[in-house]
Amino acid sequence: MIWKSLFGIENRPATARLAEVRNITIGRTVRLDPLAWRMLEDSGFQLDRDTLEITAQGVVRLDDGSHVHRFYTDDELMLQAVSQQADGSDADDFTLFRSWTSTYPADRAGKETFLQRMSRPHWEEAGLPPFRRFWYEGDDQDQPPVQLWEAVYYERDADPVSHIRQTCMLYARDVKPAGTELLLALAMEPEGGDYTHEIMIGLPLGPAEFTA
Repeated sequence: MIWKSLFGIENRPATARLAEVRNITIGRTVRLDPLAWRMLEDSGFQLDRDTLEITAQGVVRLDDGSHVHRFYTDDELMLQAVSQQADGSDADDFTLFRSWTSTYPADRAGKETFLQRMSRPHWEEAGLPPFRRFWYEGDDQDQPPVQLWEAVYYERDADPVSHIRQTCMLYARDVKPAGTELLLALAMEPEGGDYTHEIMIGLPLGPAEFTA
């Protein structure tokens, strides 16, 4: 799926009781099948445990009416689900991400360089093989990165603690024996917070590879 651009405060999710997606929400424990990453050769995704303690939850509403549900741990792991329904009952697209790098751009030129990189059809990151652009797949022309707002919650029935404007692009590469590794490049600008550049490495998960 290509996430179309979202602009403006009016696109932020309204305050509401947060969704439980396959029984996952704040305060729950997610159990993973470690074979999801241990079977892959030369993967940048490594994890030394098979459980996630969910302490925060994010919601993104896309302009096509679909929803992105993000579940966070204290050590910056993120389990993401995409659904058409706001309650996540029909979620069928799951990805587990971990942070690879987090940096503060030194100046405006550094910000612009990062954004320009996100427009290109390939991404090269130190310590990792090259990735191809997953969104706009098959298009070798520069394409604008996606912009969206995420509302982040620490409690299920409380207001969001922050709104984060994000500019992002998703990349992928094949890994043996028969898997896919993802790279999510993000420029993040929380309201009242510091602007950062984030690189996350992810793996698609099947519904049978995790429970809560």
